[in-house]
Amino acid sequence: MILAELELFHSRPIAPTRRVAIGRTHLPADPPPGYGGLLLGGVVANNIGALDPDLIPDLHKLMNQLDQDMRIPQPRLRHRLQEDRVGLQRSLHKLVGQGESVSFEFDDRQGDPAQQLLGAVYAAGRMPPGPRRSVMATLRRAMSWTGPIGPDLVASLAGFERGRSVSTRVFDDPVGWALDTLGFINGARRGTGGVGPDRKQIQQHYRRSLMGAHPDHGAGRVDAAQRIADITEARRILLG
Repeated sequence: MILAELELFHSRPIAPTRRVAIGRTHLPADPPPGYGGLLLGGVVANNIGALDPDLIPDLHKLMNQLDQDMRIPQPRLRHRLQEDRVGLQRSLHKLVGQGESVSFEFDDRQGDPAQQLLGAVYAAGRMPPGPRRSVMATLRRAMSWTGPIGPDLVASLAGFERGRSVSTRVFDDPVGWALDTLGFINGARRGTGGVGPDRKQIQQHYRRSLMGAHPDHGAGRVDAAQRIADITEARRILLG
């Protein structure tokens, strides 16, 4: 299942006129950064290592300008953003879900790193101000990524530690996932009158869940670290 998609058009790397255009996009960012932010972060992480180091400051400047909704002078990173796609090559990037897991599918064989990075950053800049800020923060984290493009990157972009898998449900229904993780069920899950549990109830369930997951209290050691990380993240989602 396609969770997010970014279509880019760009000139050939050897063309004298360097151009970039954004095509079809499906970049959900609710709640931020959402699947769209994960995909754009993946594109950045996948290309930042091959970018000319002299262009890094300009990329940072461009991101700040887009984040603040400023006018963007052209060209940037030696490329010009345009609407016309005639004569340009196409790249298509996807974030796909298989069961509970998510993974990247990049198609960037024809474009150079600067073109892919510009496409991702400009796409983030087109988002509404609310999610845009969170997505830009995700892209900045992606710029410092040095590991493989895989599950650890997904976890890092989502705000988790390396070495843990990120369920698609964390993005589809984060509050529901958090409530389930802390053991709220049936009527107590949503509270009375459609109101969720209060802060005291959340803290009580957090402490109870944490104790039940800890090996020192009889829980198994297999996956204990991830279970504890899930419980901690669930509390953060519910308490803000």
